[in-house]
Amino acid sequence: MLSRVLSGSVRSLDREFNCTVRLLDDTEYTCTVQRDAKGRWIFEQICHHLSLLEKDYFGIRYVDPEKQRHWLELNKPITKQMRSQPPFIMCLRVKFYPPDPAALKEEITRYLVFLQIKRDLYHGRLLCKSSDAALLAAHILQAETGDYTPEKHPEGYSSKFQFFPKHSERLERRIAEIHKTELIGQTPETSELNFLRKAKTLEMYGVDPHPCKDVSGNAAFLGFTPSGFVVLQGNRRVHFLKWNEVTKMKFEGKTFHIYANQQEDQNIILTYFAPTPEACKHLWKCGVENQAFYQFEKSSQVRTVSSSNLFFKGSRFRYSGKVAKEVMEQSAKIRRAPPEIHRAGMVPSRSCPSIAHGPRQSSVPRTCRRAVHMSIMEGLESLRDSGHSTPVRSISHGHSLLRSHSNCAEGRNGASEFSEELYKPTDSVLPTPFSSNCSLDQALCQHMNSPPSVQEEKKTEAVIPKSGRLVVAKFTERVYHLGKIQTPTGSMEVKQVSKVIGSLARLFLVTLTLLLALLLLLIALTESELDVAFLRDIRQTAEFQQFHNEYFCPLRRWLAYKLRWMGG
Repeated sequence: MLSRVLSGSVRSLDREFNCTVRLLDDTEYTCTVQRDAKGRWIFEQICHHLSLLEKDYFGIRYVDPEKQRHWLELNKPITKQMRSQPPFIMCLRVKFYPPDPAALKEEITRYLVFLQIKRDLYHGRLLCKSSDAALLAAHILQAETGDYTPEKHPEGYSSKFQFFPKHSERLERRIAEIHKTELIGQTPETSELNFLRKAKTLEMYGVDPHPCKDVSGNAAFLGFTPSGFVVLQGNRRVHFLKWNEVTKMKFEGKTFHIYANQQEDQNIILTYFAPTPEACKHLWKCGVENQAFYQFEKSSQVRTVSSSNLFFKGSRFRYSGKVAKEVMEQSAKIRRAPPEIHRAGMVPSRSCPSIAHGPRQSSVPRTCRRAVHMSIMEGLESLRDSGHSTPVRSISHGHSLLRSHSNCAEGRNGASEFSEELYKPTDSVLPTPFSSNCSLDQALCQHMNSPPSVQEEKKTEAVIPKSGRLVVAKFTERVYHLGKIQTPTGSMEVKQVSKVIGSLARLFLVTLTLLLALLLLLIALTESELDVAFLRDIRQTAEFQQFHNEYFCPLRRWLAYKLRWMGG
């Protein structure tokens, strides 16, 4: 009897596991989850814990053992998504930034979005000018420490808090000056609201940068905003595509393509390389979800998309949540007393080991903070109001946009770059380093686009490991023996031909499979004695009787005669 009770308790423990979700205010919510529970269950538990009704802007993020970030899919079991062993650690984050955060219905939602943008500012994702940064930091001080008083705020008090990865004494003095003179009398709610109104006007509002490289091997960061798709190189926004201009996004391995139509008769294709295939798939899924959320009027308009335009190839994915317009309409119907908000005051980050926003999240992969040789906001001063100066170049349909930004005139004129010595958004949050295999992809792209010079060949040999030089050599020899593909246009033609051949081969295989299936079904209907309900119903139809007597039986007799004749 005792053994039966113990075995039952062990089996019940096998069906449960512990899960910890770190919230935006750095508190933790721990619960016991059933083995077959879906992501929606734990997400609803978190929203109930926070009294959050406008929940469609938020999501749960986790990191797999390979340091790749993922958004927890609400309609799939948690255990089938996590690659690690329990207990699981996740984070609640803003997944879709509200187009106008100040217009959110409830204060609890605005407060959570405020916490998220404050994190973005600290981690360097919200790039802005020094003047804007000083105002945002002053609003944080006002919201979390109250009005300036000499007793509460001694000389140099702003230097005790860290709002950005690094900032200068001049910026600290400007923050304190705004806090003392311009924000007196503002309540925490008002300061947070003004903070949100200012943040939404910045070009980098809502951008979660994904590290990539362009076809020339230059570092770039891709991101999605409520307005559209952006590409960052250096401290500048070099490409911006509105969501209604983006016609398709797809990935193949580590290669990410985005198709856009800015004019009626001109299409463009942007191509970038992610560090790993998993990072590329995550980038693609984020793009599909953001476009569906911000562009469509109704969730019923969302369709399943494929990661490739080839026949029966690639991943298929469909965004299953509400869209922004539906969320706003649903929020307008909320009628309840505002829930109580427990705001946490700021902790001086330079007088204790923790940072201003609490301890660093251990579920986010730690990255070594490099030495910064210049003030972060001085470096970001290059992001002017016309920072997105480089327009997207339109080219004829069917050709990819292959462009190097490393030697742009703007870059030579003093725009700060995300170099190893300077600050870049990946320094503190983005987990995935570039793998050594990226150099091989870059070398292949260079060989496809132009004949290599002697200097380029030496550089390629220096970059590519010995194990990859033989592959590049064979690839180069093959390319230059094909006289029609020595130019980018020719290479695109070869790609198109190979895609057509692959599509035809897959179509042939599918057709052959269908014919074999029909033949097996025909044999089961005519020759077998299987007494299955649906077979019996088919055999009793007048159409099948006519087919059997007039076509199948004569064909069978003819085949039997031919086989006997061939057998002698």
